[in-house]
Amino acid sequence: MDHRLSPELEELRRTVEEFAHDVVAPKIGDFYERHEFPYEIVREMGRMGLFGLPFPEEYGGMGGDYLALAIALEELARVDSSVAITLEAGVSLGAMPIHLFGTEEQKREWLPRLCAGEILGAFGLTEPDGGSDAGATRTTARLDPDTDEWVINGSKCFITNSGTDITGLVTVTAVTGRKPDGRPEISAIIVPSGTPGFTVAAPYSKVGWNASDTRELSFQDVRVPAGNLLGEQGRGYAQFLRILDEGRIAIAALATGLAQGCVDESVKYAKERHAFGRPIGTNQAIQFKIADMEMKAYTARLAWRDAASRLVAGEPFKKEAALAKLYSSTVAVDNAREATQIHGGYGFMNEYPVARMWRDSKILEIGEGTSEVQRMLIARELGLVG
Repeated sequence: MDHRLSPELEELRRTVEEFAHDVVAPKIGDFYERHEFPYEIVREMGRMGLFGLPFPEEYGGMGGDYLALAIALEELARVDSSVAITLEAGVSLGAMPIHLFGTEEQKREWLPRLCAGEILGAFGLTEPDGGSDAGATRTTARLDPDTDEWVINGSKCFITNSGTDITGLVTVTAVTGRKPDGRPEISAIIVPSGTPGFTVAAPYSKVGWNASDTRELSFQDVRVPAGNLLGEQGRGYAQFLRILDEGRIAIAALATGLAQGCVDESVKYAKERHAFGRPIGTNQAIQFKIADMEMKAYTARLAWRDAASRLVAGEPFKKEAALAKLYSSTVAVDNAREATQIHGGYGFMNEYPVARMWRDSKILEIGEGTSEVQRMLIARELGLVG
């Protein structure tokens, strides 16, 4: 399988690379230090069409696919992960569920603005007591026959893009009944921002991703029309599992970008930094560190591109997505640690990008399925789990 990019995708890659270096890099450090969401950068990403990359033109998209999205994510993450995760969550978790499972009316209502970056969507799955056990949903939604409305009660946590000034909706999973065997029936429901009873908490104080928006959500007798059900009733959990499979490819690309960014910064620093009368890059110990970092980033790129190619071709990709996410997130942490070491004391200073990358890397082993969950998925695909 040839993973070299077509001329069109290579042009996209170069365009996003230039944007990341010319627009994002000079500004993002200040946003990060202030824990401030970079609205002006996000607006520019919207004008470029990045939020619409994998969606059909009839809904305002660019007519591309998931491979195009992942390429953009890698290039953004080479410079900053807060901006990259804002795009990833806005597309993979905010708009993609509506594209895949929404009615024609829901698509036409939401997708054009989501694709344009005018509004952001969020994905309300994780709950305070649930964590990796996404099936342990406690949020409930009952259909009021008198008003033909869903009445939602519960809470969600760690939800990206859920409380910005341009957040338009959150799609949440909720228990809407019981199956014949007694298990919960989980459905997905669209909740527009500003709906009475829908409360967005203050932003979390996070270790990393400080220029992205992450919050806890609560729902107290939140009422939305019955038509806000996304997909079939009782299929919400299965729908979101598919979304997570695809999202792992996106996170793998993002992690690869961070890993490659660590290489970029380390090469630059090793050429500029002098110690004992010569550039530190002339020391074989530094050369070998950076060579190993490049090897890992290169291999991670092959892994996510293989998974993305399988997805685009309509082939099974669950195992490959889990492999790519597991490996690339591990590599991101490894490369961030080594880049910080290469920079020495300066690597501990926030003015240097590698300090930001070090702080941002760890969440990649946790978000959208922990490394332990990826290993479970891989073992299951190998037939080792009953």
